[in-house]
Amino acid sequence: MSLGAHLVELRKRLMWAALALVVGMVIAFLITDPVINFITKPINDIAAERGEDVAALVYSTITGPFDMRMRIAFSLGLFISAPVWLWQIWAFIMPGLTRKEVRYTISFVAAAVPLFFAGCYVGVLIQPHIIELMAGFTPEGAKNLFQAQEYYDFIFKLMIVIGVAFVLPVFLVALNVAGVMSGKAILKGWRVAILIATVFAALATPAADVISMLMLAGILIVLFFAAAGLSVLFDRRKRKRNAAAGLLPDIA
Repeated sequence: MSLGAHLVELRKRLMWAALALVVGMVIAFLITDPVINFITKPINDIAAERGEDVAALVYSTITGPFDMRMRIAFSLGLFISAPVWLWQIWAFIMPGLTRKEVRYTISFVAAAVPLFFAGCYVGVLIQPHIIELMAGFTPEGAKNLFQAQEYYDFIFKLMIVIGVAFVLPVFLVALNVAGVMSGKAILKGWRVAILIATVFAALATPAADVISMLMLAGILIVLFFAAAGLSVLFDRRKRKRNAAAGLLPDIA
């Protein structure tokens, strides 16, 4: 295809992706009330325990409630429309890939997407404990007035960060498949991986919430060893194929 034809194709793909996002946002906007009730449950629990005038979600601007609904609608719309815009991206780049590259790409995407959503789900599980724990340090007589925009940003960023962290082992396997790192090299760095996972979990969760930190660190460590194990298995299969082809180890 010529450059002009590629640009026309890109424009068509972007239009379908944008249309899917708009439809997803409309659907998400209709269910913002249950979402807001779900994410503000920790605040309601604190208010029920310590009094309604102690904890509340606060909007500091006239358009604050509408802005929060639009932000939620955009985030959920992005997730709802993900199958469509991911397919548009894939349909645009697939003609330029070899059959082997197509197979690898499908495998990595099939592993990365569920891991990302699993990480987001772990973030959803952790955030109520973080909010309730931090509110427990509020001195007597003080109030917890949570700014709606900051409150939503905290929950959304926590979900995204943990979701991305869950996908990192897939990139380790990708580096192994590409021949950049061997499985033994990945496994040899297990001490560093445990340290990084622990530090990340400590930064992503409050210092006082030890249970959430250990749970998050444990999941990340298990994912690392799973990636290292797969890489070692792939290296073993490569060596067997090379031996069957009569290649010397140094040439392979």
